[in-house]
Amino acid sequence: MMESTAEMQALKDKLKATWMSGDYGHFAKYLEPGALDFLERLAIPPGTKMLDVACGAGQIAIPAARAGVRVTGVDIAANLIAQARERARTEGLDVQFEEGDAEALPFADASFDIVVSLIGAMFAPRPELVAAELLRVCRPGGRIAMANWTPEGHVGQMFKIIGRHVPPPPLMTPPPKWGDEATVRERLGRGTRSLQLTKRRYPMVYPFPPAEVVEFFCTYYGPTVRARAALDPQGQQALLRDLEQLWRANNLATDGTTHVEAEYLEVNAIREG
Repeated sequence: MMESTAEMQALKDKLKATWMSGDYGHFAKYLEPGALDFLERLAIPPGTKMLDVACGAGQIAIPAARAGVRVTGVDIAANLIAQARERARTEGLDVQFEEGDAEALPFADASFDIVVSLIGAMFAPRPELVAAELLRVCRPGGRIAMANWTPEGHVGQMFKIIGRHVPPPPLMTPPPKWGDEATVRERLGRGTRSLQLTKRRYPMVYPFPPAEVVEFFCTYYGPTVRARAALDPQGQQALLRDLEQLWRANNLATDGTTHVEAEYLEVNAIREG
């Protein structure tokens, strides 16, 4: 069934509001070590033209620019773009940050040497458009690199729990499908000449116990902020209880802090041509 333009626009507005709620810039601070690991493995030479899709508050765009990469960042959330611009200005870095949609990137064909998305483009509702756009703005022979939560990993499980309490919109393709190898081959295989997929672990380390981690997510992370707000007090308690149980079950720390290794799929592709 084809969705109507009005229905899709309503979903887009809702997604934008989701990512603008909470404070992703603050939320992402604890995720910085994993983000820097991902960036380091990409080994992007200085002077390379890089596009960071769904860049948030600049988690990898800012450190890449520090290393001499010519960075452009794009995100649907206007407040995160404002934070990213402020960070770049404070550090005296020349980075272009623009508000925009991963399904319709505001850039010309073949504009970038490398197109990157760290746990970002996977959340757009129409993955076939995202895949087409990542390929379109990447130059022939350029690279596309993504990190996407897997369906069976910790964050994939977290989204399943949220979906049981607050069902996702019917037009929304499940984001963790981007962490499924066969699905990624289907989406990016046709426009690439090589596609390397590697499962990795993302350290999620917090200096407080799982119950407080859940509270932290419900305060600063858009999807959990909105899920909690959609429920009555009883529903909120049930959601928090289930999320706490998941974090406790996957917690490797034994000293009252939290350390979860969340599985993601690292995608490295070379655009054909």
